[in-house]
Amino acid sequence: MLKSSAIIPVLLAGLSSKVFGWGDIGHQAVGYIAMEFLNPTATDFVKSTLGPEYNGSLGVAAAWADSARRTPEYKWSTELHFVDVEDTPPTSCSVVIDRDCANNNCILSAIANYTLRLTDDLLSKKDHHEALKFLSEYISTFFLGDIGQPLHAEGEGLGGNKIAVKCDGVLKNLHSVWDDSFINKLVYAQYQNSTMVWVGELVRRIKVCLISLIPLDTSDVLRQKNKTYSDISRGMECPLIWASESNKIDCSYVWTYSSFDDVCNSSYYEGAITFIELQIAKQGYRLAQWVNGIVG
Repeated sequence: MLKSSAIIPVLLAGLSSKVFGWGDIGHQAVGYIAMEFLNPTATDFVKSTLGPEYNGSLGVAAAWADSARRTPEYKWSTELHFVDVEDTPPTSCSVVIDRDCANNNCILSAIANYTLRLTDDLLSKKDHHEALKFLSEYISTFFLGDIGQPLHAEGEGLGGNKIAVKCDGVLKNLHSVWDDSFINKLVYAQYQNSTMVWVGELVRRIKVCLISLIPLDTSDVLRQKNKTYSDISRGMECPLIWASESNKIDCSYVWTYSSFDDVCNSSYYEGAITFIELQIAKQGYRLAQWVNGIVG
C-alpha cells in the first residue's frame, strides 16, 4: 500500500528494459499545453512551486520523473510509470485495479498518492515541488505524461518492449516507436522540428474544437483542495478512466500493423499520429484541470 507521505520503494529486478512514457517531446508538449489552460491561482502555484530551476513551467518539468528514476535516489519510482495490464489484446482489452495494480503499486496509485501530497498543507514546499513534478509526468503521461501512452496501459510483450517492428528501415521495439519515433517523425515533418510549434497547433485545436472531446473526469474526491479520502483506491477513479481509455487503443489500433510493413512509412503511422495528437491534447488539458481543481 502506498503511504500518503511517501511511496514505498520497490524491487526493480528484471525491469531494466522498460521504456518510460512518451519521450521528452511528448512529456514537454503535455506540460506546455497544460500551462495554457491553468487558471491564475494555479499558474501562480506552479510558478512558485517549481521555481526558476524549471522556469516555473510544467513543460520544462514534465520529463523530470523519467530522468529521476535513473538515479539511485528515485530508482524506486520505476514501476510507478505504467500499469502492466494483464489482458489479451487485440482480442480483449480491460484495466482491472485488483488484477493489474497489485499492492497499489502502479501509475494509477501514483497519481492518487501525489495528488494527496500536493494538497497536504503539512508537507514542506520541497515535498510539494516533488509532487508537482511527478504529477506533471504521470498525468501527462497518458502520453503525457505516461498514462496516455497506450502501451503504458498494457502488459502484452512487456508493454510492447519485446515486440520487434521495422521503423524507417531499422528494427525497434513497438513501445519505443510509440514513445519516440512517431512523435519525432511527426514534429520534424509537419511542425518545423519544433515542439513549441506543435504545442501551438494542439492548443489551437483544443480551443477551437476539441474541448467537447476532453471530459474533465475529475471527481469531487480529488477536485477540492484539502478534501481527503481514507482509501487510496478512491483516488484512482479518474486515473482508471484514463488508463482504460488508453488501453482500448491497444485493442482497436496498436496491434493492427502488419509484421511485414515498415510502421513508420505506412498507413499505420498516419493512424497512429492521429491517436497520439489526440492523447497528448487530452492529457495536457486534463493536467491543467487537475491542477486547477486541487489548487484553487
